[in-house]
Amino acid sequence: MFEPLLNGFLTVLTPTNLIFAFIGCVLGMLVGVLPGFGPAAATALLLPVTFTLGPVTAIIMLAAILYGSAYGGTITAVLINVPGETSSVATTIDGYQMARRGRAGPALAIAAIGSFIGGLIGVLGFVAAAPLSKLALAFGPAEFFALTLLGLTLVVGLGTGSIVKALISAAIGLLLGVVGLDPANGVARFTFGSRDLFDGLNFIPVIMGIFGLSELFASIGETMNSKRRPITVGQIMPSRGELKQSAAPILRGSILGFGTGLLPGSPGAIASFGSYVIEKRLSKQPWRFGKGAIEGVAGPESANNSNAIAGMIPMFILGIPTSATMAIMMGAFIVNGLVPGPLLFNDHPDVAWGIIASLVVGNVILLVLNLPLVRVWVAFLRTPFPVLYCFVIAFMIIGAYSIDGSVFNVFVMVAAGLLGLLLKKLDVPLTPIALTLVLGQMMERSLNTSLQISHGSPAIFTNSGIAMTLLILTAVVLLVSSTRSKLGPALAKFRVRKETLRVHQR
Repeated sequence: MFEPLLNGFLTVLTPTNLIFAFIGCVLGMLVGVLPGFGPAAATALLLPVTFTLGPVTAIIMLAAILYGSAYGGTITAVLINVPGETSSVATTIDGYQMARRGRAGPALAIAAIGSFIGGLIGVLGFVAAAPLSKLALAFGPAEFFALTLLGLTLVVGLGTGSIVKALISAAIGLLLGVVGLDPANGVARFTFGSRDLFDGLNFIPVIMGIFGLSELFASIGETMNSKRRPITVGQIMPSRGELKQSAAPILRGSILGFGTGLLPGSPGAIASFGSYVIEKRLSKQPWRFGKGAIEGVAGPESANNSNAIAGMIPMFILGIPTSATMAIMMGAFIVNGLVPGPLLFNDHPDVAWGIIASLVVGNVILLVLNLPLVRVWVAFLRTPFPVLYCFVIAFMIIGAYSIDGSVFNVFVMVAAGLLGLLLKKLDVPLTPIALTLVLGQMMERSLNTSLQISHGSPAIFTNSGIAMTLLILTAVVLLVSSTRSKLGPALAKFRVRKETLRVHQR
């Protein structure tokens, strides 16, 4: 298992790939520091930067952007109490309290160290899981269709609170994905006579708008009206006692994050909040949590990074993105002529193992960069928000236009941004849109190929044991999801009545 990983390091450590990994880390941290931006928005925003690079270099840089933005989100969570993503919310509880007490340096340092260790543990688990990709040789079009259907069902059914809103979001993504010429017979679909739509909606401006621009629109009002206090960092490195206090939480958080990251549709917030709750319950001084306990930063941050790397495993091995960020990453693969999934390790082992090795290299670069640049990011956060937002919007417009030199892509991005903002206001999740945009087209191609092989007979899905098993699992997931959505409110009402009865009895 480790021999191909060593070959991956030889790929990453070439001067070109190393330089772009460094650039990706810096760009990711720069965008992650922007208030309200998380990894999904950052990778969507900076995706056009990778177009002129080769496939390996592009994905390595994008992975570095992904982790760099996560580190940047941690900086804002600690310094100004604005988490860059939902998985950083747990970090704000004690991280911001440490910053208010002049301990922002140790909080950011332990977050960087915990993220680095969590990333290493995640990579080791990745290497151990890679041999499972050999099972891909048993997959044909029918099996791929059943697999993509299961992936969509898992994310839509188990990854969100309201299954109805998740299905609405998934339907929007599928609708956007079918625009253009039908791959089977070449009939135009939803083009309204526009030649710009014959090739379909480009994935990049749609994702940039739904995640990047909508996030920017949503945060403009909040950040413009907020009052920012002067930020001071003080000492950077934690004391020896704080390092000792953080060792066990980092290990527990890394293991918990890796386990939850393997579950499709499992948000990173589950891992980070789960780690926080565990550390508070195991602590001999639980009253310290919420008042600046360093364990409340170490555990969630290590769980966050380990969870993110584990979330790549289903995409690499099965071709199922487990989050919006992974869907954007999968889109970058496809744009560069690669299809992540069962055959990636067999057809392009240099790409697969090079990217896995780049996760280690990127985490090392971020660990080295994070501590010395803390004061630089603090100064960056003091820049007036209107100036920051003008630069970001200009960069997004240039990125959308540079895809193929078309102004139409800019209009698509703006429309997608307004759509994303509307869905945010209606509390409709955006993740299913990204997943169905990517997986929907793959599912359609697999379905068409399967039916062509069987001359239109659906028996091809029942004759295959693997496909039949995956379809049964899909039905089970739908049943569990619908049951949970019906029983959830009833159980909540029962708990409220039970608690009310206890209060009356007292």
